[in-house]
Amino acid sequence: METKKRFIAGARCPKCQVEDSIMLFMENGVEVMECVDCGHQQRQAEAPAEKQAGGGEVIGVFNPD
Repeated sequence: METKKRFIAGARCPKCQVEDSIMLFMENGVEVMECVDCGHQQRQAEAPAEKQAGGGEVIGVFNPD
């Protein structure tokens, strides 16, 4: 099964700042944003986990970047 990838017009990569290089796709039920220029990736699940860390139940959030 082929993964559908779509580009986001006008979006800038948060790492290399190149415009119109961001594509979105689903991977294992998680939305992934990837820069086709530098390869930087962000997953949608990262933001909710970081917010949850302030609640006292999570000790820390591993971020490999």
